[in-house]
Amino acid sequence: MTVPGITGLVDVVRVHGRDRPGAPALVVGDRTITFGELDARSSRTAQAFASAGIGFGDRVAFVERNGAEFFDVVFGLAKLGAVAVPVNWRLAAPEIRHIVVDCGAEAIVVGEEFFGHIEAIEDQLNAEVIAIGNHDRWPDFADWVAAHPTVDPGVTTGPDDLVTLMYTSGTTGLPKGVMLTNTNYRCKTAGVAGPWRFGADAVSLAVMPLFHMAGSGWAFAGLWHGAPTVVLRDVDPAAILEAIATHRVTNLLLVPAVIQLLLDTPAVADCDFSHLRVLVYGASPISDDVLVRGMERFGAVFAQVYGMTETTGSITQLDGTDHVPGRLRSCGRPYPWVALRVVDGDGADAAPGTVGELWTRSEQNMLGYWNNPEATADTLTPDGWLKTGDAGYVDADGYVYLQDRIKDMIVSGGENVYPIEVENVLMTHPGVADVAVIGVPDDRWGEAVKAVVVPTPGATLRGADLIGYARARLGGFKLPKTVDFVAALPRTPSGKVLKRELRSPYWEHTGRHIG
Repeated sequence: MTVPGITGLVDVVRVHGRDRPGAPALVVGDRTITFGELDARSSRTAQAFASAGIGFGDRVAFVERNGAEFFDVVFGLAKLGAVAVPVNWRLAAPEIRHIVVDCGAEAIVVGEEFFGHIEAIEDQLNAEVIAIGNHDRWPDFADWVAAHPTVDPGVTTGPDDLVTLMYTSGTTGLPKGVMLTNTNYRCKTAGVAGPWRFGADAVSLAVMPLFHMAGSGWAFAGLWHGAPTVVLRDVDPAAILEAIATHRVTNLLLVPAVIQLLLDTPAVADCDFSHLRVLVYGASPISDDVLVRGMERFGAVFAQVYGMTETTGSITQLDGTDHVPGRLRSCGRPYPWVALRVVDGDGADAAPGTVGELWTRSEQNMLGYWNNPEATADTLTPDGWLKTGDAGYVDADGYVYLQDRIKDMIVSGGENVYPIEVENVLMTHPGVADVAVIGVPDDRWGEAVKAVVVPTPGATLRGADLIGYARARLGGFKLPKTVDFVAALPRTPSGKVLKRELRSPYWEHTGRHIG
């Protein structure tokens, strides 16, 4: 379902702000921000950025937990044709530095909790810093914005102009900036109105981190279709249940680890879920136990999705009515506007039911990776197919089943972790002679990071010491949860580590290896 006049992300506030100014857009804590107010706030923010020299195509990084400021910044930048770069605040300071430098950010908006991260790298950056909160040197965002008029700069952007750069970890160990355009957001966000049961009468809950597609992509979908969106700062099971009941939430997206947290929270027994239309889940594996318990408690509202940042989020969906025995392991069928192929090692279409790499083509596919033509060429074919790096098959009824990763990415609690990134850090420890990092099943997180380490001769290592060593160099979600010590890693004759051999004892009874 298309909303008249909305063809790009910035139109969400311009059109609803004009046509429905009094309708609630965001509920943040005890504040309700109408579409008219959000339109005005983002215009004021746009003027503040313009006065700081930010213009068409410039990038601005955002490092803060969920809140109203995220939407002020993203929509404000869009009104200038500038590009928002939501940064994973779970990253360590050196990782944040890479993103800010790689995208050439002209400014950084940072929350008080993360001042220390930016202070640690400030002398290595060439960007103005604006603080959400009180800082002795940086201007306060609220004051900085308040000095400017609520006048929309009126910049128009085209279908292929960038709206966001969403950074995702890469197989080289360095995050890559996924370039997402107006067309990407229009295709996905307008398209999911039916599958996600959105409309102006819906009430959406945005609780996943907004730097993640599961967070911001979901929030934009609700706002696009005029639904009031309740924004929670953190994943807090009690707060989620309270918000669902208080605001009579109809639509929400959660990763499996959060669904399990809710099911294990005593208050779930008394919460009224009768108004729920859909609970979308994905981004990591879900156990049959959690899924069955969830369906028993929440009802037939579950919709599993599969996708990635490079495809502006989900490209397949398993509807609630399809959650039947024999199909719970499927991630559903492609959306009507999404083409999907299963390709063999030679690049030819695999026979039906045969496992191969999943390729997809639609207007949801990213423009490419920022400043990385080699990675773009490796992922996007000249005729527009995106290689997902995931292996799977399609059954006779068109349902997609994921089997394993062609790339070795680990998805822990909905966060992508590339083993090579963790391996590179652990290999700098003088007591580590060799290391392989794998994902193993975890009841809470879907997958947990495990390091398999070969110590240097004579070294005395403890797992806790290695985890502590990595903690100063990696975001917390990338840290190994456990460490095994072995005499040697299994390798092919050419020297490649046989990670499947390392993983298989942990996964052999789970049915599939990815989410």
